[in-house]
Amino acid sequence: MSGTPVLLRFSSVLALSIVAALSASSAVAASFVYVSNAESQDISVFALDAQGALSPLQTQPVGGTVMPMHVAADKQRLYAALRSRPYRVVTLKIDAKSGLLSEQGATPLPDNMANIALDRSGRFLFAASYGGNKLSVSPLDERGVPLPATQIVATGPMAHQVSADPRNRHVYASVLGADQLMRLDFDAQKGVLQPAASPALQLPGGAGPRHFVFAPKLPLIYLLGELDGRLHVLSRNADTGEARLLQSLSVVPPGVEGKLAAADLHLTPDGQFLYASERTSSSLSGFRVDPVSGLLSLIGQWPTETQPRGFNISPDGKYLLAVGQKSHQLSVYRIEAGSGQLSSLGRYATGKGPNWVEIIDLP
Repeated sequence: MSGTPVLLRFSSVLALSIVAALSASSAVAASFVYVSNAESQDISVFALDAQGALSPLQTQPVGGTVMPMHVAADKQRLYAALRSRPYRVVTLKIDAKSGLLSEQGATPLPDNMANIALDRSGRFLFAASYGGNKLSVSPLDERGVPLPATQIVATGPMAHQVSADPRNRHVYASVLGADQLMRLDFDAQKGVLQPAASPALQLPGGAGPRHFVFAPKLPLIYLLGELDGRLHVLSRNADTGEARLLQSLSVVPPGVEGKLAAADLHLTPDGQFLYASERTSSSLSGFRVDPVSGLLSLIGQWPTETQPRGFNISPDGKYLLAVGQKSHQLSVYRIEAGSGQLSSLGRYATGKGPNWVEIIDLP
């Protein structure tokens, strides 16, 4: 125990040295990467430089099967949900200079949660339970730490993701087992959800909606079907929350057989390109987004880490980082300007069972 403070100080000094070197060489904000590792029950922290190279900074233990994470909009805290008993969300403070993590608190969650997200005001934490068929709402205290849930809402089978729309008026939840995108009205003052009488959209049977993202400039939702391996483009009525299916495209490379398992999707910050991962084929697919209609066209498909459950895109839109849940590795790709093609830059060891990636910039 006597050596622990020295080790922590050494890690902090090393991290600050790396950050200072990155800032001096690039003259831009430092970027930090956080990877949740389910099997080793920890979070790997890396610094990402301007050339797409990673430097390991920290391994932060969290004491459970850590999977979904969420970064607060002010970048001061990282929230991580533990999917082993006792179910809880761990609040981790992000050091503004080094990017290192330190635990602030752990709060019980009402079930095993597959996804967590803050509302747009940053005052409430939503969580979705795949096995428990429910959503929960937890207010945050003055430190930014969630309190125990104050509301639980029943869903259809296998709720997977929950997220508030850009105006914080509606909350959507993908319900995989019901093939639905659920919609709920949200009272942002009270932190209360009210389910609508009907879903935002009923998808074709067997779609298995999993993850979704909002288009940054258009009233659209891009929704990934885990079971059908397709990207669904939805128009969204910002007033009613209703959605309409516009387009569906496969994210599965030709010739792939067996049960499909599409996993994650992310847009570049400028909304020009969208990427999706599929676990059966261990592949990434890229799509160009039409700037007027928001419809998609395939630009390429690439092999990646084994079972790519999660990936993310750097805030400057230059790099895509994908982790392999079975390879225990992270691959970095350059997103080529103009074309959106992916070029491999390097591979890095993570903890065991990496599954979620968050990337932030700090000044």
